[in-house]
Amino acid sequence: MASRCLSSLTRKTFAQLQRRCISTSTILRNEAVTPIIAGTLPAQKKPIGGFRGGIVGFLFGFSLASSFAAYQLLDEYKQASAALQASVEELRVSTEKVTTQVRRIEAVEKDLKALSESSASKEEISRVRAEVRKLYDGLHVEFLDLRTHVWGIQQDVHALTKKQQV
Repeated sequence: MASRCLSSLTRKTFAQLQRRCISTSTILRNEAVTPIIAGTLPAQKKPIGGFRGGIVGFLFGFSLASSFAAYQLLDEYKQASAALQASVEELRVSTEKVTTQVRRIEAVEKDLKALSESSASKEEISRVRAEVRKLYDGLHVEFLDLRTHVWGIQQDVHALTKKQQV
């Protein structure tokens, strides 16, 4: 009885496989045509590893791409850090230049303040000018008095020399 069930089951399966063979590819048709022997189960094929290979390939590609991206990111970080360091150094140099210029300006302002305190104002200059004019006028008057006095002495000497010659 068991053999009858098995043989009828085999015939049904075989008939179904033949119907399917029309719509499938030639490789599957050849596999489907081989009759299933009663009492044996068809051997299951082990998966080739397409799915596992796809996952491993994906993970390998992802890790490779990630490591390359990390390397590029690190390289860009180093370049940006070097550029920032150069910018900071340039800023330090320019700050030192500005600091020296500010010190020079402060020194000049200090000298200017000292000069302005020691220099004379317009009022002082006009007062000194007036004093110099008075002195000059006084000296001129004295010079004229002295000249008249010398002229008078010359006249007296000249008159005496004429008297003695006569």
